[in-house]
Amino acid sequence: MVKLAYLIAEFLLIAAAAIVNCDYVRPQPRKLLNFPLSGHPSPYPQQVHISLAGEAHIRVSWITKSEHHQASSIVQYGTSTNNYTSVAQGETTSYTYLLYKSGKIHHTVIGPLKHDTIYYYRCGGLGSEFNFKTPPSKYPLTFAVAGDLGQSGWTKTTLEHIKHCEYDVYLLPGDLSYADHIQSRWDTFGKLVQPLASSRPWMVTEGNHEKESIKLVEDGFVSYNSRWKMPFEESGSSSNHYYSFDVAGVHVIMLSCYTMYDTYSDQYRWLKTDLLKVDRMKKRPWLVVVFHVPWYNSNYAHHGEGDNMMTTIEPLLYGASVDIVIAGHVHAYERSVRVYNGRLNPCGAVHITIGDGGNREGLAYKYVKPRPEWSVFREASFGHGELRIVNSTHAFWSWHRNQDDESKMSDQTWITSLSGLGGGCLKNNKKEEHETE
Repeated sequence: MVKLAYLIAEFLLIAAAAIVNCDYVRPQPRKLLNFPLSGHPSPYPQQVHISLAGEAHIRVSWITKSEHHQASSIVQYGTSTNNYTSVAQGETTSYTYLLYKSGKIHHTVIGPLKHDTIYYYRCGGLGSEFNFKTPPSKYPLTFAVAGDLGQSGWTKTTLEHIKHCEYDVYLLPGDLSYADHIQSRWDTFGKLVQPLASSRPWMVTEGNHEKESIKLVEDGFVSYNSRWKMPFEESGSSSNHYYSFDVAGVHVIMLSCYTMYDTYSDQYRWLKTDLLKVDRMKKRPWLVVVFHVPWYNSNYAHHGEGDNMMTTIEPLLYGASVDIVIAGHVHAYERSVRVYNGRLNPCGAVHITIGDGGNREGLAYKYVKPRPEWSVFREASFGHGELRIVNSTHAFWSWHRNQDDESKMSDQTWITSLSGLGGGCLKNNKKEEHETE
């Protein structure tokens, strides 16, 4: 009896010590957000969001739902409130999905615009005035980053934290609305993100939850492609699933894990051509790549799913000396040191997995043990990242955990651009790529 009491006391002491020494106590899961039923169809703009559309241009996208009004696709804009000195005409599209019929989806490109300037605008000549700030032409420049958003209570917290980080462009590596065939969820997602997405460019790529295909009935990605048009044409791509854009001294490439990427594919050929155009020494010292399924992932969730794409595409990225690779899909956070072909490499890319925006499926808690040598930080928590490009050689990355509605900086590191290391990696990597072809 005494021995049993001793063992119980010892267990309680160990448990208490574990609680005291724990750095982080994860809050309880949060439910999906509830949205009120939409009222009568309206010609007023809804779900307004903006994206970059080539040099000094912005694409404004929105939806109108009306049975009797021919909504216009014009955008009026100017640099002072309620004083619109310019106007642009856009295009419209719509789609049906099973019994669902979308509203009229408008895409209008405006510009040329000045850098680092606040513009005020109105969509379709109706409704509220919105405003956005164009990205700067020079450093510093800040990207907000979070994938796998969804529409949960944690999503709301993530968006609140991003709102306060004073970012210039938002990068979303796939899995936006988690509509999963229920098209009204695309509409509620558009309304949820409108406050942020209407004021800063949101650059997105598709994830597995955007596919929504039904064999012999519905093609894949119809909703995503109709609603979230990205600058693929402006970057010479033939598909909305992969494209690139420039902002300040950074060239960002958004790739697709769900479009053919073998060496004979259009995506592979486009990527190779796009990489050759980047002037790393003079114009774009920083090279960032974003896609959905991570290649370097020590979580049991989706472990190894990116291997095929990695085998084909990683040599191209290494040959171009890509600095940072950002992915989602795994509902957790992980950061690597510079790595290539599974081994530490000072001329490889830093890989970041950040599929922790707030999705409804929950977190991926289980990690492979022991920790791979390339993995320097990993944690199953919701949060967002901030990538601040300070100058042509240095950037500061930080990951902010969502805890008790406060943004906690839980991981941080300085990253040096490979173009700023005397050009050695640029030359060596390109030479090694050619030798392996």
